[in-house]
This record gives sequence, C-alpha cells and structure tokens, in this order.
Amino acid sequence: MRITQSMLSNNMLRNLSSSYNKMGKLQEQINTGKKVNRPSDDPVVAMKGMGYRMQVDKVAQYQRNMGEVHNRLDSTDDALDKVGSALIRVQELTVDAANGTKTHDDRLKILQEIEQIQAQIRDLANTKVGDKHLFSGTKTESPLFGENPLGEKTIGGVVIPVIPATTPAELGFEKDITIEVFDGVELNVNTNGYELFKKIDDVMSGLIATIKDGKSGEEISNHLKDINIAQDSVLETRADIGARQNRAEMMENRLESQEAAAKKQMSENEDIDYEKTITEMITQESIHRAALSVGARIIQPSLVDFLR
Repeated sequence: MRITQSMLSNNMLRNLSSSYNKMGKLQEQINTGKKVNRPSDDPVVAMKGMGYRMQVDKVAQYQRNMGEVHNRLDSTDDALDKVGSALIRVQELTVDAANGTKTHDDRLKILQEIEQIQAQIRDLANTKVGDKHLFSGTKTESPLFGENPLGEKTIGGVVIPVIPATTPAELGFEKDITIEVFDGVELNVNTNGYELFKKIDDVMSGLIATIKDGKSGEEISNHLKDINIAQDSVLETRADIGARQNRAEMMENRLESQEAAAKKQMSENEDIDYEKTITEMITQESIHRAALSVGARIIQPSLVDFLR
C-alpha cells in the first residue's frame, strides 16, 4: 500500500489531538482533585462514588438526629433536676410546718411558698423544646398541665383528679417518641411524665389540704414519707435518662467512626494521587513535545511550496 503525504499528516494530527485530550484530562483532574469529573470518564467509579456519597449523607443525617436526641435528653434532665430541688425545699418547709410551736397563721404563711412551688413544678412539667412539650408523650402540642374549655384544671388532658374513660395513655400522653440514629437503631428521647408529675402533684395537693384544714404537726409530718417517695421517683427517672444519655454518646462515637470510614472510602474511590497524576502530566507533556518534533520532520515542504 502506498503511503501518501496526506495520510502521514492526518495520522499525525489525529495523534496530536489524542495527546491534547490526555493532557486536558490530566489537567482537569489536577484542578479538581477528582479522578472522575463526569460519569463518562469512568462509569464504575462514578457509580461507586454515588453509593459512598449516599452513605456519607446518611451518616450526616444521623448525626443531626443525634443533636436532637442530646437536646431533648439534656433538657429533660435539667427540668427534673429543678423538680428535685423544688421537692427538697418542700421537704424543708414541711418539717418547719410540722413543728409543734407553729401556729395556724405561721403554717398558712409557709403554705404560700408551698403553693408557689407546686405552680413551679407544674410549669416544669410543661417544659418545651422549641414548640414541643417534653413530658407530654406524643401529644407534644399539648401541655401536661393546663385547662380545658370549661376552665377546669387538667393533667394530661384529664380533669384533676377525675379519671374519665379516656385514659392519658389513649390520649398519647404516655407514648414514647423515638428517633432513628443508625440503620435499624432508634433511641427513646422522651420521658413519660404523666405518672411522675401526677404523683408529685397529688403529694403537693394533699400537703396543701392538710395545712389549710389546720391539721396537727404530726399529721403534716406524715406527708414527709410521700415527699421522699416522690424524690426517689425523680431520681429513678433521672437515672434512666442518664443511661440513655450514655448510650447516645456511644452511638455518637460510632457515627464518627462510620463517617471517617465512609469518607475514606469515598476519597480512595474519587480523589487523585497528586504525585502520580503530576508525574503522568509531565510524562504526557514530554511525549507531546516529542510528537510535535517528529511531526515537523514528517511534514516536509511540498512541490507547491517551491512553486510560490
């Protein structure tokens, strides 16, 4: 087969174009730091990258969920800490009121502070994070203590102290709220405060009624046992919250490890080795210069050039 000058020229131009493409691709990789800048560069790497990126995004979402878990648990523990402090003060006032030297008028003055503490504990039972009540189960839009349209005082939507056919559990005040923090792993983030705060409120109401009725110091002191039981209930509830906080911290550490592993896999799949890529770029540049030099020798002056 006869090799013509045009064949040599076309072949040389085609090779130069291919060399330019290779250098352009390497330059783009160095600029972006990525092996693949479009799916057509390497469909396999692109598909793997999508999977790794989904995993990283999923871990990031779980970490945001963990922030909500910590927020709710910490706020619940803080509220119960204040309830415990309030009960300690009630205990002190009860001991003072039970003193045999106190007159009925003295006890009525003590009663005023006890009533204010009861109101404070009810406010703590209605604690909110954002626009959601912490102790109201799944009825997060409703306060645990409130009033119904008739103006009657309620706890958990139930008139105090009457318990109707519809129970707080049926209303949702005793249901758990869970947040997903990992694949198939959910943490309970709320504390069902209905029973706890109802018990405390009953103790407070009984003590208030005893003092109002002018009962003896001995009868007032009988309420100390109920106050101690209420304090123990608060401590038990806080212990449960503490256990869940510890688990949340362990889960957070696990998510950090998962995030590091997922990002490492994504980096190994997508990111270039700069030293290797720069070396390839220099090598390709040398090859291209050599091709240009050889091409200049291949394209010799034609007869037309001499006829000008």
